[in-house]
Parts: sequence; structure tokens; C-alpha cells
Amino acid sequence: MVDNLGHAAFGLLFALPAWFLWEARTSIAFVGLATIAAVVPDVDLFLAQLFPAEIHHHGVVHTVLFITISSAILAGVLAVVFDDQIESLLRNDRFDSAGLFGFLFGALLVGGLSHLVADMLSAPDISTPIEPFWPFFDKPWSVDLVWYDAMWVNLGFFSVMVVTHLVVSYFTTSPKQRLITR
Repeated sequence: MVDNLGHAAFGLLFALPAWFLWEARTSIAFVGLATIAAVVPDVDLFLAQLFPAEIHHHGVVHTVLFITISSAILAGVLAVVFDDQIESLLRNDRFDSAGLFGFLFGALLVGGLSHLVADMLSAPDISTPIEPFWPFFDKPWSVDLVWYDAMWVNLGFFSVMVVTHLVVSYFTTSPKQRLITR
């Protein structure tokens, strides 16, 4: 696992295509939601302290199945409860109910899956092995590419992703919308 900054950087990486799909406000919403979702699976670190016999780090919360189901449920709840607020925020890109659900589900899924990829690429030797494809494939899967707490790697990757988003957003946003803050 990488630290929270590294997970946020992976969320930014996976959300980068949003700039090519929607207008700026909608892209910002997608990127923000995906980046937040990218750090959420580590809630199992907290839950493992409350329920040590039932929950462990890199357990069920760190599976494609759980990420997919929880993303669908949360997207459904957000789409129903915050429909008007989200539509107001997005302004130009209007979604019908199914489109709004898909947008939210996509952002949550992208963020959650980015977390799994980040954990599969880091520090399997010091943490509980990650089994992202459980229950379909119940063996650990990882590549020891980077030490999870490598501050300069996490900070550097995060910085590169922020700059990349700023550059891509600049070139994919129409000139008359670049400085509008309303």
C-alpha cells in the first residue's frame, strides 16, 4: 500500500481521461470524487481496530467485487439524495437519472480501483497480502515496485499528477471558460 498522498495521486492518474469527456466543471467533479474515493478503502485500517477478529487490512474492502458493489450502492444513494445539488454543480453537462448514476458510479469505481492498483504495486512484504480478485481468485497478487512510505515517491507522483491535471485541463477547456469562476 502507498500512503494517502500516493493513493490520491493514483486517483488523479485514473481520473485523467475525464478532461477529454466533459466540460471543466463536470471534469473537476469527476476528478474530485475519484480522488476522494481513492483513499476510502483504507477505512479498513480503522475498522480493523474496532473489529480485529472480523476485519483485516487488505481484506474484503480491497477487492474488485467490494469496490464495484459499494460504488454502485453509494452512486445510487448520491444520485437520489443529491440529484438537484449535483445538477446545479455541473450546470452545462446535464444528466438524466441513469446518466447521473453512471457518472457517480464511474468516479467512485475509478477511484476505488486506483487504490487497489496502488496497493498491488507496493510493499507486499510488510503488509497483509492483497487479494483483489477474491472470491474469484483467492491468491495474493502484487508487485513490490515501491516502498509504501516512500515520501519522495508519493509526494513526487502527487505533484506530477496535479501539474498534469492543470496542463490537461488548460488545453481541454475552451479559452472563454478558463478564468470563469462563477
